[in-house]
Amino acid sequence: MKKILLSCVLSLVASAAHAEGIPSFNVDCPGDIPVSADQGGPVFISGKQAQTKTVNERYFEATGAGVTVAISVEDDDSVVVTYTGKQGASGICTSVDD
Repeated sequence: MKKILLSCVLSLVASAAHAEGIPSFNVDCPGDIPVSADQGGPVFISGKQAQTKTVNERYFEATGAGVTVAISVEDDDSVVVTYTGKQGASGICTSVDD
């Protein structure tokens, strides 16, 4: 039982570490899908916390609500967010003006 509990705790700590480099952003994806994150995460898709993974220090993926978003930090530190949804739907998300 202790091994299972320890494994769960370590998994939570590891998943939190994945979000460290995520920039702050607020975008709308086609199909009326809002996606947002504060600096360091977590990422929210349609208002629900998404499962996030770090691909490298400038590229992240988040999955939730049947959607996967790719978050790319460009050389000028701008953020580009694209999405892939159900049945092959995909597109580029647009920034929401504050």
